Amino acid sequence: MYHALLTRRYLFTKVMPLLAALGVTLCTAMVLVTWSVMGGFLTTLINSGRTLTGDVVVGWPGAGFAHYDDLVARLEKDPEVAGAAPMIETFGIVRLPNGTSIGARMRGVEGKSFAKVSDFAQSLWWRQLDKPLPKDKFGDDPRLTKDGIAWNKVLENGLSLTRVDPKTGVALPAVVPGIELTGLNRRAVTGIYLPKQMTQTNITGQTIWHDEFLPRSGSVTLTVFPLDSQGRPYEAFSQPLPVANEFRTGMYDADRSVIMVNLEAMQKMLRMNALRSVDSTPAPADPGEESFPTTSGPKFKDQPARVTHVIVKSTRPDADAREAQRLKTKVEAIYADFAGAHPGEVPAATSIEILTWEDINQGFIGAVRTEISLLLFLFGFISLTAVFLVLAIFWSMVREKTPDIGVLRALGAGRAGVAWLWVRYGAAIGIVGSILGLALAYAVVLNINPIHEWLGANLGIVIWNPSVYYFTRIPSHVDPANAAIVGVLGILSCALGACVPALRAAMMSPVRALRNE
Repeated sequence: MYHALLTRRYLFTKVMPLLAALGVTLCTAMVLVTWSVMGGFLTTLINSGRTLTGDVVVGWPGAGFAHYDDLVARLEKDPEVAGAAPMIETFGIVRLPNGTSIGARMRGVEGKSFAKVSDFAQSLWWRQLDKPLPKDKFGDDPRLTKDGIAWNKVLENGLSLTRVDPKTGVALPAVVPGIELTGLNRRAVTGIYLPKQMTQTNITGQTIWHDEFLPRSGSVTLTVFPLDSQGRPYEAFSQPLPVANEFRTGMYDADRSVIMVNLEAMQKMLRMNALRSVDSTPAPADPGEESFPTTSGPKFKDQPARVTHVIVKSTRPDADAREAQRLKTKVEAIYADFAGAHPGEVPAATSIEILTWEDINQGFIGAVRTEISLLLFLFGFISLTAVFLVLAIFWSMVREKTPDIGVLRALGAGRAGVAWLWVRYGAAIGIVGSILGLALAYAVVLNINPIHEWLGANLGIVIWNPSVYYFTRIPSHVDPANAAIVGVLGILSCALGACVPALRAAMMSPVRALRNE
């Protein structure tokens, strides 16, 4: 009974314990805000990285594999598979309208099926907007105005990876590059993109300005390096293709180096489309019969179309790493049956690459997680000051309350009871400080973007520069589990800091303690 009474009295009648609680509040808030911001940053990066990647990828880079339509059909029969889509991934060279050439990762996809297994449709940038982006205060985004552009048609072109030739009216296969790939879009700090004016020098040396909007009239020339079904190289092949739209995932690496290409066009460029070739395999001779040269014409064999990857999407909208691994196991079993149905024509089940989205990005995700762990360790180490703060305050209070301790011992309180009084007192300070710290952290994280904007507008402090971090807003999210861990650690740290003073109080002799009265 006396524990609760004295704890309440000491907690609210002394200034020093309240200062200790304030220290715990600040330490708890600091750790949780850091964890929430960095955790939100990692979550945003992972979601951005998954924009163009399904949950599981079946891949045979280089030569690719045939009968992929059968594999897609088998996968989509499974109730846990929301969709499967073929894809070709290769490296090539893109010649831009301004005459420069850059290397790029090219992905041949079929728009409709690819949109089922990824967020490709949502990533298409050029579309009609009804309201400006949060930071576009003056409505400078060109997508807000018609300006002679049929935005719905531009979006439709991007989804189908085609663009109608205005001269012939024929839908031509097209490309959808990342928004940063061409360098012909200027990104403002408000998060919008403005098409650049392009300069070109003519034969007389004069500079001509072109207001180039790629999805309207621009085109690029792709150069690829085909391989046959055995992985042997052909000659390089180049082809100009119109630009249908541009995509933005929020992952700078993808937006700067990836270009989506119409699947049929990519198959033809890489000679991975269905072909009929001469069969050079000699016919087996019957044993015991004399073989004579045949006078019949050449024999042909059909080579089915090939792709390098098949992307698989789970039926669960937000499949985590564990769910992706479970789906991977199921895909492996389905592919084994598929390989058994096409022996010698597709890679064996033991050779094919079947990876989850986390397997593909494990280097990047692991690096960010390591940085988060390092930051939490550093801030956690700094937060140990709360332990020593409580220890110092309680050490002083034990000295001040020596007569009270003597009275308690004289009235029959045991050593354990006295020690528990001070540990309980420390835990009470930890509870108050942790609750206040969690509330402060939640308020900061909830309003972190308005706070950041106020700091930039009034004090000139810009911590989160969109041109560096590529996100216009600070990603943050308070995870209840993380908040619980931080709160419990705050309470335990205070209780730990109170242990040494509590031991000192418990070891006091009641006679010597009362002699100090």
